[in-house]
Formats: sequence, C-alpha cells, structure tokens
Amino acid sequence: MNTRSNARNGATNLICRSVLHLKTKSFILKNKLHYFRLQNYKPMATPFLGLRTCIYRVPDLPAAAEWYSNALGIKPYFNEPFYVGFNVGGYELGLHPQLNAVSGGENVETYWGVDDIQITFAHLLACGATAHEHPNNVGEGLWVAMLKDPWGNIIGIIQNPHFKVA
Repeated sequence: MNTRSNARNGATNLICRSVLHLKTKSFILKNKLHYFRLQNYKPMATPFLGLRTCIYRVPDLPAAAEWYSNALGIKPYFNEPFYVGFNVGGYELGLHPQLNAVSGGENVETYWGVDDIQITFAHLLACGATAHEHPNNVGEGLWVAMLKDPWGNIIGIIQNPHFKVA
C-alpha cells in the first residue's frame, strides 16, 4: 500500500509539475502574444466617418439663408423651405426652420476652421454677428473665437495650423 501510495503521489506530482510547466509556457506564450499585439497595435476601425453636419435652428429660414450666404461668401447647395444646406470646405452647415419653441443653449460648440481668425472674426462682426468670445491664443499657434449669429446660435471659429483634413 505504501508503494502504491508513493507511486500515485509521484504520478500526481509529475502530472502537477507538467501542468504547471504547460501553464507557465502558456503564460509566457500569452505574454509574448500580448507584447506582440501591443507592438503591432493599430487603432480599431470605427464606423464613424467624421463630423459632417452642423445644424443651426432659425425662426426665419429665408433671412438666415441670406445672412449665411453673405457671411460665408457662398450660396447654399440645397435650398428648400424645410432645410438649407451649405458646403463649407467639405462639411455641411445646415439651417433648419425652428417650428416650435426650442430653447437656445450654449452647451455645444462647433468650430469652423479658418486661415486667419482676426480677419474672419471682423468679417462676421461686419455681417451682424455679435462677439461671444474674442479671438484667444490657446497655445502652439491655435486660436479660437466664438460669435453669435442674429438668431443667437454660437459660431465657433478656429485657426489650427496642426490640423489638416484627411
């Protein structure tokens, strides 16, 4: 019985050591794979294609379409009684008629890229916008400013030499 018990314990120890050895190799292999994955990490593809449209709600759509045509220096590519759309450097500025009372808010900021923030800020003021935040250098050549259109919508502008549209 003693011999049998020793044999069984020896076999059990051998099996346990083998499993431990396999687990250790597996752990090392997993860590190497993890390290390999980290070294070859590529960002996961996203279904999002980037920002496309910024919509401002306005009570007088024809007046807003005329104002934005003047302010942007372009005509809308889409102009219907229910929506007006401008193509601004590959992004859409949409004007949507405000059919019911929508409370204006300052909780979303959209910034339109510009080459010269001072000139654009002055141009928008001349068109009838009001200053909300004057041009401000936020560091490393980045400038931001905000104005309000005649309907109270915030227009953010940004001069960012580091950001290029892909």
